Amino acid sequence: MKRHSIEARSRRELFAGALRYAALGLMAAASVALYVKRQRIVRKGRCINSSGICAGCKVLEQCSLPQAVSARQTPTGVDNDKR
Repeated sequence: MKRHSIEARSRRELFAGALRYAALGLMAAASVALYVKRQRIVRKGRCINSSGICAGCKVLEQCSLPQAVSARQTPTGVDNDKR
């Protein structure tokens, strides 16, 4: 009877390990897919920020899009509104 419980435990460990590595593989595949998607968007010259606002963007310093370049050149805190 003791032998049966050892076999059941090892079978459980096998399934738990298989599920653990399957989940790890899925997370890795999802990460790669997101990275590839982001690189494709950047290569096409489109903004990765869905709102299109450069001032609050996290990648403003590395962005080479024309909007980001002009946002970096414009001094912050200056009122450009000429009325």
